Amino acid sequence: MKNNLRAGNSEKQAHPIVFMFLMAPFGVMSGYVTVTIGFLLTKAGIPLAQVAPIIAMALIPNIFKFLWAPLVDTTLTVKKWYLIANVITALGIFLTGIIPLEAESLGLITAVVFFMSLVNTNIAMSTESLLAHDTPDHLKGRAGGWLQAGNLGGFGLGGGAGLWLAERLSDPWMTGTIIALACLLCSIGLFFLKEPTLFLKEKNYLKTLANLNKDIWKLIKSRMGFLALFLCFLPLGTGAASNLWSSISNDWNASADTVALVIGVGGGLLSAIGCLLGGWICDKMDRKKAYILFGLTQAAVTIAMAFSPQTEDMFILYTSLYAFSSGLAYVGFSAFVLEAIGKGAAATKYNVFASLSNAPIYYMIYIDEWSHREWGAFGMLTAESIMALLGVILFITIFVGVNRMKPVSLNKAIEP
Repeated sequence: MKNNLRAGNSEKQAHPIVFMFLMAPFGVMSGYVTVTIGFLLTKAGIPLAQVAPIIAMALIPNIFKFLWAPLVDTTLTVKKWYLIANVITALGIFLTGIIPLEAESLGLITAVVFFMSLVNTNIAMSTESLLAHDTPDHLKGRAGGWLQAGNLGGFGLGGGAGLWLAERLSDPWMTGTIIALACLLCSIGLFFLKEPTLFLKEKNYLKTLANLNKDIWKLIKSRMGFLALFLCFLPLGTGAASNLWSSISNDWNASADTVALVIGVGGGLLSAIGCLLGGWICDKMDRKKAYILFGLTQAAVTIAMAFSPQTEDMFILYTSLYAFSSGLAYVGFSAFVLEAIGKGAAATKYNVFASLSNAPIYYMIYIDEWSHREWGAFGMLTAESIMALLGVILFITIFVGVNRMKPVSLNKAIEP
């Protein structure tokens, strides 16, 4: 049975900016939790050691989302999954706005954040599936740039705008309501894209899953697939420190307005610019080399920040550069993976890598928190730089080792 995916060559394609809007709620949720909620909890006197697990909890579902990604490829429709996920994400953001930010509520806040993040993963999976089937291979770097611009720009919107509103509105629920409505409006982007045909759907659902597993196994056996899989576990270009900037901003005497501007809205904008530039670069050069270059750029920023004076001006400068480098690194990863997966079960294949790629972000948050506790901001930034350099060395070593593997084409459909 051959794949019936729409070729799309004879139809006018939507501008890739639509992927930015569709992906935005995924980033908004993360930014709202890590920046807005993180800052307000530490401001309420809750120590970073108790705030960091809540931030990390928002990442856990993203590590394991490949387990339920097949649902997007094989049941309902991609657009229906997107709508379900976005509605529940908006509801979760609203709930975090009405729960008191105090020590007694940490358990409830953690539960809401976890469930919201769990469902929120379907926003990313649906958008990635639409992109993989709608975009030709030679433009996937730029399309990936718009995708990650939505992710990181949404992070800035959810964090910066959320914190700015929380500092000025009289009731916390108002902030949650405004951010939630912004997420829902992003669903309009669905009207500009065609619904892709479900991957190799059979009457017997188990047979459908078997077809899907064949496609995944073929990908993993390929040279590009193996390298992409290995890349997922490396602490290179993770942007992990951005999850803790708001919580440790006092080390640089940064005000709430500064945090809201440079970590939130400003950081999101710079990340988005980095994504768009990085996407263009990835379509002009080898995407593996581009990713290494982007990861080293972020390491250079963190080590420079470590040796700079801890003033508010330096906080603004280096967190802005860090946001820009995160945009480069994230789109470098997306472009590499999109090139590797081809089409087929796009949601599942992409999220095998995307979910696993959250593992280094997750463990780097704890490494950053631990090194900050032991040695302060200098130790945290130095540790992240060293880990990135180790990641580059490991990747180059593995790349040399598998360079003679026979390439496997992934653009043809699996024929069971």
